[in-house]
Amino acid sequence: MSHVAGRTHSSALAGLRLTAGAFFVLAGATVPAHAQELPRPTRTPPSAVLQPMIEAENAFMAVAEHVTPAVVSIQTERVIRDRRVPARTRVGAGAGSGFIVSPEGYILTNNHVVAGATRVRVTLLDKREFTARVIGRDPTTDVAVIKIDGGDLPVVALGDDAAARVGQWVLAIGNPLGLDFTVTAGIVSAKGRSVAGAFQSQYAITDFIQTDAAINPGNSGGPLVNIRGQVIGINSAILTPTGVNAGYGFAIPITLARDVMDDLIRHGEVRRAVLGLQLRDVDQEAARRAGLRHIRGVEVGGFPEGESPARRAGVGVGDVIVAINGREVDRVATLQRIVRSMGPGALAEVTLVRNGDQQVVRVRLGAAPAEDRVATAP
Repeated sequence: MSHVAGRTHSSALAGLRLTAGAFFVLAGATVPAHAQELPRPTRTPPSAVLQPMIEAENAFMAVAEHVTPAVVSIQTERVIRDRRVPARTRVGAGAGSGFIVSPEGYILTNNHVVAGATRVRVTLLDKREFTARVIGRDPTTDVAVIKIDGGDLPVVALGDDAAARVGQWVLAIGNPLGLDFTVTAGIVSAKGRSVAGAFQSQYAITDFIQTDAAINPGNSGGPLVNIRGQVIGINSAILTPTGVNAGYGFAIPITLARDVMDDLIRHGEVRRAVLGLQLRDVDQEAARRAGLRHIRGVEVGGFPEGESPARRAGVGVGDVIVAINGREVDRVATLQRIVRSMGPGALAEVTLVRNGDQQVVRVRLGAAPAEDRVATAP
């Protein structure tokens, strides 16, 4: 099952026991008497072995020291209604992470961190506290923008997730399980991951970066950073049977988040372009039906109700789309991100294969229905 990586205050000590001496101890952990004194090393490893390790250690420390001041702890309040007695309410508390992306105080975080919040408070590493405004949010990508007003604000650098490669070192920074401003390290485990059930919208884009850097409840909205100190993703979800880290964390690609952020700041809403298609990734049988020599692209499975720009332009059921504007399409999420970057009204050149023949169809992109947009908060 998948879980978003947000948290409530009550989860801060989950799985840990706090002793009277204010030490965290593992429940039931004991140390055998014979294991209390470890043997001392007889010699120091040669410098040829140590030097690369020291350089890597210095790089991790430099990234952590540079980025962490721009990471924020987010605390929220919400009105929770009793399902049995709607008139009865209580105030609920939640928490998450975010990071400052501009000197003006704009902060990127997750939609699920601030959705429904009546009050949002932000704390910086230097202990300054601010009341934040929700500028806008987008449930289909789980991206939200909030803003604080203050001077001398630290800012992160945004990188390019397209340049990230599987196996690269990354750091996740955030506020997991009540442990504020925590840094964990790992690698990019995979790219282009879809997590079933992550979002419930037909326009949702799930194109996650997967990492084994530890992400836990409270990390939501925090940055996933490469070894150059550039943000390549927003930590958003974990795949776990227990509710805490099981080695699989997922981050929203920063180029997608930046597009959403720009829309929310400039236009007050997410301006989502659509082809008007129901799509699925091509499998071996779909490739055979379309006459493809290789398994690639996305297959048109149908059309949603209402107007479809693609159908009007001549795209048909069973066609396999292999490129848009010359950019190769290898899966549904890739197509969604290409279309998302263009905006309503743009002209898309759709390269498709039908019965073994390749052709180009020009489609004037439509706009997502108004009810599927989320405007800025007042």
